[in-house]
Amino acid sequence: MATEDKKPAGPDLAEGVPAGDLVDGAMLTGHLGDEEVLLVRQSGKLFALSAHCTHYHGPLVDGLLVGDTVRCPWHHAHFSLQTGEAVAAPALSPLTCWQVEERSGKIFVKSEKAQPAPKKSSAGGERFVIVGGGAAGFAAAEMLRRRGFAGSIAMISNDDAAPVDRPNLSKDYLAGSAPEEWVPLRGDDWYPENKIDLKLKTEVIAIDPRARTLALTNGSTVPFDKLLLATGAEPVKLPIPGTDLPHVHTLRSLADCRAIIAQAKAAKRAVVIGASFIGLEAAAALRARDIEVHVVAPEKRPLERVFGPQLGDFIRALHEEHGVKFHLEDSVTTLEGKRATLKSGGTLDADLVVVGVGVRPRLALAEKAGLAIDKGVMVNDYLETSAPGIYAAGDIARWPDPISGERIRVEHWVVAERQGQTAALNMMGVRTPFRSAPFFWSQHYDVPINYVGHAEKWDAIDIEGDVMKRDCVVRYKQGGRVMAVASIYRDKDSLEAGVGMEQQAGKA
Repeated sequence: MATEDKKPAGPDLAEGVPAGDLVDGAMLTGHLGDEEVLLVRQSGKLFALSAHCTHYHGPLVDGLLVGDTVRCPWHHAHFSLQTGEAVAAPALSPLTCWQVEERSGKIFVKSEKAQPAPKKSSAGGERFVIVGGGAAGFAAAEMLRRRGFAGSIAMISNDDAAPVDRPNLSKDYLAGSAPEEWVPLRGDDWYPENKIDLKLKTEVIAIDPRARTLALTNGSTVPFDKLLLATGAEPVKLPIPGTDLPHVHTLRSLADCRAIIAQAKAAKRAVVIGASFIGLEAAAALRARDIEVHVVAPEKRPLERVFGPQLGDFIRALHEEHGVKFHLEDSVTTLEGKRATLKSGGTLDADLVVVGVGVRPRLALAEKAGLAIDKGVMVNDYLETSAPGIYAAGDIARWPDPISGERIRVEHWVVAERQGQTAALNMMGVRTPFRSAPFFWSQHYDVPINYVGHAEKWDAIDIEGDVMKRDCVVRYKQGGRVMAVASIYRDKDSLEAGVGMEQQAGKA
């Protein structure tokens, strides 16, 4: 983004660039005044859009052109070249678009294009209800309004805060490098402006699929025509003494994160129980606050079950390089006062304890309603449950994944958002199968690890590059087929892997 001290990159596109500088299928970055602009020639057509992703500002010129979209290299958001719309999360806001003209052997970027207003897709009488205020629920509500749904939308959340950017809670915000104003997905005024009835601190206790009603804890009922269940997951609680002590925390909500930050200001030593993604990201964030951190976990290597031994060893070495002390193949048996007792017999003093031993899907509501359950809420290609008109998305949904050929359930932010978006389209009658390649990223200090696909098991791991030098692509194979790909600083390879998987599934 341009500042007073930094001139925008590339040529001045108002003055034009030689047409030969932009072959078909190519991108270049220039500027229009102080605005950085991405110029694209794709399938013989010219496009000019904002140069940076609206999610975390990734440089789109380093991304990938796929059909009529450009994909962000950092977290794989998709944008329409024609309209700038963020057609696939994690980006939600559109890119700015400009008029482009080619004449006399040069390409010129002209005036800004007006954003088309959404067309209303219904007369306004339908009542859609979303249960859950996380990634899937918010993305569904946003997509419904973006695509012109004119009926009523109620979002019911048991949280005390409006939907937040949850990945930030274990990363930059917890580390103290991101202000709290970055955390909400939208400001408080966005919900009334978009006529979304956001009910916080509200619990749904029952669904009646036949009567099309929800029962709330306050005794009231909420009618619906279509329903999206996006109840998410909740942290697993350790069955040991002391987890109710005031300095012991799980990390799921904004309130959880605020509580950890408040205690971290005076803490000198922390124990993280669990070498999960949340646990290790929390460990990195606490080290950024100069707190001594000990990680206790039963595994031989951190994250080996997901990443395999090579990346597991790298992640351990990376954290140790930053001062984290590991107590692996061990567990905490008791928390008493400011002391954790280990199964191995040792003890660790801690002013702060973060428990990150995984989450479990919140299935009770769906199960009580009689929906088909099998390691998650069973949904079809369109994310519809066994009850017509009731959909499920996010951490609770178990869907038929055409990429792996299996039914899977994935607890990742981008998957939840994209399922919320797809469910919204299907609720509106726009039949859209869910075909997205699962994607997540994990940040450890200055090292991002991207992962695309889904491999619950593998019989071979192929490594291209050097894991320890932080420059690699790791492919997880089963029967010779690539099921998933992890990468470090190989953004284009990660994007191409996701496109390849989706092409196999008939999406891209």
